[in-house]
Amino acid sequence: MTPAETVDAFLAAINARDVDGAVALVSEDCEYDNVPIGKNHGPAGIRAVLDPIVGACSEIDWIVHRQSAEGNVVFNERLDRFHMPFGWIEVPVTGVFEIDADGRISLWRDYFDLATYTNQLPSS
Repeated sequence: MTPAETVDAFLAAINARDVDGAVALVSEDCEYDNVPIGKNHGPAGIRAVLDPIVGACSEIDWIVHRQSAEGNVVFNERLDRFHMPFGWIEVPVTGVFEIDADGRISLWRDYFDLATYTNQLPSS
């Protein structure tokens, strides 16, 4: 797969709520930098982030509006949508991915505004 195809497969796995499939596409030393929240490393760290999200959602729809690749680096502009029990949350995201020589994601960095997410949560 090309780097862009690897990222496409990763996002398709997340949209399918297939954490195993997504994690299979990351390297053992992958760094996931969820910029406003913090970093996690490796498949176990990424699973620790994805499992609760997938478990809380009945649907996930990450829509790629634009994507560009140069060498082993892929950038995309997305709208990440999460269907929660109280309705949809939608967050504009810019993603940066690096693909290693084995064709796995070695860096996944997402930039988004945390308040855009938290302002859509129900008040307690």
